[in-house]
This record gives sequence, C-alpha cells and structure tokens, in this order.
Amino acid sequence: MTRNKTLSLSTVAAAGALLAACAVGPKAPVADLPTTGTGGFVGAATPAVSTAPARDDWWRLYDDPTLDGLIRQAFAENNQLEAAFANLRAVRASLSEARVGRFPSTTTSAQAQRSRASAATVPGLPAGDKAPEVDTYDVGVQAAYEVDLFGRVESTIRAARSDARAAEAALATVQVTVAAETTRAYADVCSANAQIAVAERTLELQRRTADLTQTLLEGGAGTGLDVAGARASLAQTAANLPTLRAARNEALFRLATLTGRTPAEADQTAAACVRAPQLSQPIPVGDGAALLARRPDVRQAEAELAAAAARVNVATANLFPQISLGGSFGSTALKSGDLGEDRNFRFSFGPLISWSFPNVLAARAQIKAAGARSDAALATFDQTVLTALQETETALSNYANELDRRAALTEARDQAARASELSRLRFNAGADSFLQVLTAERTLAGAEAALAQSDALVTTYQIALFRALAGGWQADS
Repeated sequence: MTRNKTLSLSTVAAAGALLAACAVGPKAPVADLPTTGTGGFVGAATPAVSTAPARDDWWRLYDDPTLDGLIRQAFAENNQLEAAFANLRAVRASLSEARVGRFPSTTTSAQAQRSRASAATVPGLPAGDKAPEVDTYDVGVQAAYEVDLFGRVESTIRAARSDARAAEAALATVQVTVAAETTRAYADVCSANAQIAVAERTLELQRRTADLTQTLLEGGAGTGLDVAGARASLAQTAANLPTLRAARNEALFRLATLTGRTPAEADQTAAACVRAPQLSQPIPVGDGAALLARRPDVRQAEAELAAAAARVNVATANLFPQISLGGSFGSTALKSGDLGEDRNFRFSFGPLISWSFPNVLAARAQIKAAGARSDAALATFDQTVLTALQETETALSNYANELDRRAALTEARDQAARASELSRLRFNAGADSFLQVLTAERTLAGAEAALAQSDALVTTYQIALFRALAGGWQADS
C-alpha cells in the first residue's frame, strides 16, 4: 500500500515537472533591432577609421606603457568597479535563491516537552486532584514541493536569470566607463602640459620682445606704444598659465581617483607627460550590428526587458491555485527511549491546494502593473539602441571634423610663424614698424594655442569614439 501511494506521488511530481515550463501569461515582447542601424556607419567614410572589428583593449593602440599601467591599476583598484562586482555577486546569489524553488523544501525538528492539562478537561479526575504531568518526545522531518503547474517558479527563475544578465552588463558598462575616463584623464594631463609648454615658449618670446621694446625706447628708436603693446601681450599670455595649470592638476587628481589613489599619491610619470597619446593607425570601428552586440547598455536593456516580461508571467500565475505536495515522517513517544519503536512512528503525505479567491482583483492589478513595466522596458530598449547609434555616429563626426580643423590650424600656425619671422626681418631692415612685429607675434601665439587645444580635442574625440564602441570590458568578467 505504501509503495502504491509513493509511486502515485512520484507520478504526480513528474507530471508537475513536465508542466513547469507551461508559463501562463503573454509572450515576451520581441526586442527588434532597426535594420538601417546594423550596416556600416554613416561616418565611417573618413580614412581615420577602418571597418575592422573594434577592440576591447583599444587603449593598447596608443602603444603607451604608462597608459597601459594606469588602465591595469584602474581595473584592479577602482571603487566603482568594486561596487559593480559586489552588486553582481548579490544578484547572482538571488538567482541561486530563486532556483531553490525547483526543489522540495525540508524541515527537521526535535522536541521534548513536559505538559499538564487543565483538571476540568480530564474526564473522571477526582475532585481536587490535578491532572498528571506528561513528558512528550518528538522527532521528525517534513518535506514540501510546489508543483509548478502554471510556471510561477520557472518564471521567477527566468526573471532572476535576466536580472543577473543585466547586472553583468551593468558591470561591463562600468568597465567601459573606467577605461575611457582613465585614458581621458591621462590624456588631459598630457594635453594640459603640452599647452603649458606652448604658453611658456610664447611667454619667453614675448618677454624678449618686451625687453627689446624697452631698450629701443631708451635708445630713442622706439615708442611708448610699442612698449605698452609688448607688455600687454606678455601679461595676456601669463594670465593663461594659471588656468592651464589648474586644468592639469584637476585631470591629475581625477586620474588618481580613478586608479584608487588619493591626490597626494597621483602618478608622477603621468604628471610629467608632455604629449597626448598618439594613434599610428586608423581606429577599427566595425559596423552597426557588431556595435549593438557589443554595447553593454543595449544588453542590459534587453535583459531588463526579459526580466520584466517574466514578471508578467509570475503575476499571471498568481491568478491560479498553487499546488504543493507535502509529507512528514517522524516518531512521537512519552519516553525518549521509545522513539524508535514501530508503534510510535507517524507519517502523512498528500497534496495541498491553495487559491486566494478574494485577492483576484489585486492579482489582476499586479498583472497590469507588470505589463506596464514590460512596455516601459521595451521602450527603454528601443531608446537605448537609438542612443548607441547616435553616440557612435556623433563621435565619428566629431573626430573626423576635428582632424580637418587641426589640419587647417596646423597650416595657420605654419603661416603665422613665417609671418612673424618675416616681420622681424622687415623691422630689422627698417621696412616695417615694431607694431607689425607685435601683431605678428600675437597672431602666432594665438595660432599655436589654438593648435594645442585642437590636439587635445582630437584625443578627446578619439576616446569618446572608443567609449561609444564599448571597448574596455571582457565578456567573461
């Protein structure tokens, strides 16, 4: 008899397992990609980029050992990354907790107690006597298994699994950000030092010019206007230096924070850099399809959509009864030594059906709320895809156009240098006034400053493009 009951119980459990995949509720919305966004990029026509697959370790294209070391340190010490790893561990633990729902829950118990009933409840007890005290000993084990007939457990697990994928993508997003921001901070230090060097060279030239105008004035060959103009140019250039030094220090302190250090521990090798990292080859960008597959924010939005859809199934399953199979086995005796005797063993098993009819309105409200969140997740996914394409195309456009601007500024600087040289020669020959020399030097100083700023922008736009291409993460992290 016991065997037949056990066999039928196993049959019901097997049937429940087969039906567990039959989740109730709507199917998950399809996260389609726009076909026009999966081909080549609009801005990929420039020779500064190539259609080769984008790289995760894009900073190595700069071939800068200092930068490589800073990235390694940032990946090892950055606090935002540490927090993202911790969040991922927490979400994965929640997934493990959800998976427990596939298995029976078990409880063991052991109890020893002394009790006495009320004399009024003991028939035949002589008046004035107390009920006897009774010792009771009990040991046992209980087990319960939810038959996932309507897919509530599996939908919960599917939602938790999608949450884990979203957390993995969120970690990858932080890795992308840390790699890009570390490189940008380092490049900003180098670019600021380069602009400071330009300003200091200009300052020295203008200082010599101011001294010359003063000497000419004292010798009767110059004018007070020439002296005032030379000193004004000198002061203007000197006024730019504190701003550049402040920008250099800000970038250096930012770099220290990104690599897990205090400002006092800022990397001195980076502080001494005087030239922004340079590329010696076109930037590999791939195509739109590869971009959308790489971008962790797109993968995160897709995972969040899947989680939201699974929670609609969970809410829908709450409309239906929950069926559990339970059983217990144990021994109860009046003496501890009698717990093992056959006559003291007890058992029970059977199905339990629970169905909360009065809460059907609340369940339907939960379904509507879950469905609305699923719709919002779908819209978020669509927007994330569009934003990814927009950011990449914008970065490509900014980079290409700044390269053109830098080429024009280089020509302007070269011509300004030639004009300055010629104006001095003409002044020495008595053909021009010193005012023309000052004007030519101001033009040269402005051209060199503009070129140095453009050099910095080129590197900034390169890094923005690498960031848009989602480099800096590893899929198995």
